[in-house]
Amino acid sequence: MTEPLHPKIFSGPISFLKSAPQLQFLPDPTVPEIAFAGRSNVGKSSLINALTGRNGLARTSNTPGRTQELNFFDIGDPLIFRICDMPGYGFAKAPPKVVQKWRYLINDYLRGRQVLKRTFVLIDSRHGIKNTDEDVLEMLDKAAVSYRIVMTKADKVKTAALEATKAKVMAEAKKHPAAHPDLIVTSSEKKQGIDELRMAVLEAVQI
Repeated sequence: MTEPLHPKIFSGPISFLKSAPQLQFLPDPTVPEIAFAGRSNVGKSSLINALTGRNGLARTSNTPGRTQELNFFDIGDPLIFRICDMPGYGFAKAPPKVVQKWRYLINDYLRGRQVLKRTFVLIDSRHGIKNTDEDVLEMLDKAAVSYRIVMTKADKVKTAALEATKAKVMAEAKKHPAAHPDLIVTSSEKKQGIDELRMAVLEAVQI
């Protein structure tokens, strides 16, 4: 791409492409992809909706574990890049075998997708990095998949607590070789950090 992508892309055509329950159903790897990963109920779908300025693009639910497949969204017409909304990991109201299947799907996609430019790992501002998050960060390190940590639901935490959690998350991120050094702090409801996230996505697409 010769010219830098402009955030106005998110005001243009964006559409749901398909859900992939298994790797053989992935779309052809013809354009860059950006993935969003996070624990169940971390606010991933809400953040994707805020990012794209669409209320109902990604389905949201109060039931953890609702997103059970890799959901792909086409950005731009003609197509410029895709967003992949990944199944939430960790706690999910589903049988253990189903949860394990999701985990394998996530691992295989992250490790083997040639067009994947960056993964944004979402961390709940109320809880910080948990063991399940740590497992995914280590997996991304081993697979040499570039990722950046995004803190969600910042509006649900008082300022002092948010700063303390942010400091802990930043300190942890520095231990991971594949992690981007800077965090993005967001609130889907208040639209906090959304412009910064858009720029980070476009920057990653053009790597």
